[in-house]
Amino acid sequence: MNILIVGGGGREHAIAAALAKSPKVDKLYCAPGNGGISALAECFPVKATDIDGMVELAKKLSPDYVFVAPDDPLVMGMVDRMEAEGFKTFGPRANAAILEGSKSFSKGLMKKYGIPTAAYEVFTDEDKAVEYIKSQNSYPAVIKADGLALGKGVIIAKDLEEAKAAIHSMLVDGKFGKSGSEIVIEEFMDGTEVTVLAFTDGKTVKPMISSMDHKRACDNDEGLNTGGMGTIAPNPLYTPEIAAECMEKIFLPTIRAMSAEGRPFKGCLYFGLMLTKNGAKVVEYNCRFGDPETQVVLPLLVTDLAEIMEAVAEERLGELEIKWSSKSCACIVMASGGYPEKYETGKPINGLDDNGQCAGAYVYHAGTKLENGKYLTAGGRVLGVTATGDDLRAALDGAYKAVGSISFEKAHYRHDIGKKAL
Repeated sequence: MNILIVGGGGREHAIAAALAKSPKVDKLYCAPGNGGISALAECFPVKATDIDGMVELAKKLSPDYVFVAPDDPLVMGMVDRMEAEGFKTFGPRANAAILEGSKSFSKGLMKKYGIPTAAYEVFTDEDKAVEYIKSQNSYPAVIKADGLALGKGVIIAKDLEEAKAAIHSMLVDGKFGKSGSEIVIEEFMDGTEVTVLAFTDGKTVKPMISSMDHKRACDNDEGLNTGGMGTIAPNPLYTPEIAAECMEKIFLPTIRAMSAEGRPFKGCLYFGLMLTKNGAKVVEYNCRFGDPETQVVLPLLVTDLAEIMEAVAEERLGELEIKWSSKSCACIVMASGGYPEKYETGKPINGLDDNGQCAGAYVYHAGTKLENGKYLTAGGRVLGVTATGDDLRAALDGAYKAVGSISFEKAHYRHDIGKKAL
């Protein structure tokens, strides 16, 4: 089959690499793609959010499947449009993607169906929000933009002044545009974060291997929140007992709740979890594969991803046994200096071969372009350098060794990815 992948980051590169291994796949297309993805797929310069343009491209290419990977086009309804045009599509429709598209919707769903999460309130008025923060008088406090904000719409305020500044920046200054015109204020949950991605066809849930993300820009979890500076899988703190608890109290109830609301969820559902002293609770849902979690989860997938994609689309996921490797995987993100704030692009990347790879690891390209045979930086997160090993230590050693052989001007990466898990 021929597959069109929508998106152009590290996650899409990981999806392309997994699909490229399938004997069922003849040809991969990707839009917009990037320098590294172009070694696996024919890329087209159509933005992931350009629904009309993507539909036109699909009509031209006639793919057997369209795989919509990023959050924005899913929330905007690209799957609905593709299906209306007769294309088989992997990903949730807009009425299910709202699980990520609106935090007030997802929190309301959890409250209604008794799915464990942090206590919260929703606000559109600055004075009422500040009044609530004062009445709670509990810090740190978590303030979230309701809509999509490139993974940066969450501020953890350590005191009243920081909380007031965060509320003002979202509701008055419009820091996140329309996404921040409504905010969610919730209690801070203490514990350990775990990410679990899951395949679902709207009836059956098949969780993938757990992972541990590292959101802060600098070592020791310091610096600004980013889209993710590295990740490991599996997460050693996610035990079989916790997995069983999550399946019973979170995963299945969420899928059943969405179906009960007339919003069946088909595709990949991301569960951001906090393991608290009172059990596992939901931090957030994402309506798609996580980035960079996908870069450590899919390399451990033994079952053919194209086969899973078909089973999800045809609602027969329950019949499929999904197998995983017993190895560990680690991904170190090499970012542009200054990320997640201002950074420069167009820097030549040294240490990669003609396919954008290096010995001893798999390099997922997040923000690169290929110009005159040379790979250049083209984003904040540039590369996800990934290695597998018999255990976590071996995987981390392999990934960091490869990072040492790659360079570009002002490259920045964390030196302590996975340290907490060793």
